[in-house]
Amino acid sequence: MPALHLLAARGQPTDQYRLPAEKRLAGDPLQSLWLDYEDGSGVFAVGHWHSEVGKWRVSYTEEEYCQILEGVSLVTDDQGHATRLEPGNSFVVPRGFQGTWEVVEPTLKRFVVYEAKGG
Repeated sequence: MPALHLLAARGQPTDQYRLPAEKRLAGDPLQSLWLDYEDGSGVFAVGHWHSEVGKWRVSYTEEEYCQILEGVSLVTDDQGHATRLEPGNSFVVPRGFQGTWEVVEPTLKRFVVYEAKGG
């Protein structure tokens, strides 16, 4: 039987990056990732993500549950429906979602991602 996996407190980010120019719509935000857990198959992951102010295109191939811990972001689908996300908001981004993510105030979120293999 597999053992329980305790998640460590956030220390140094496991990755820091800037988005490719073709995705960016405004700014050049530094983004940080703390990968707390990833299963052996690479389809399930848990962690924290932080971004500075900016706006970019998103196209989800995964299912993602998020909880905003700090900051304010605005997520807008390709039909123009915008959702303001603030601390305490929990939401799911479905696979296939396309639109924009705009960080209005530096944002920290907790995430759980599931990316099915083969599709």
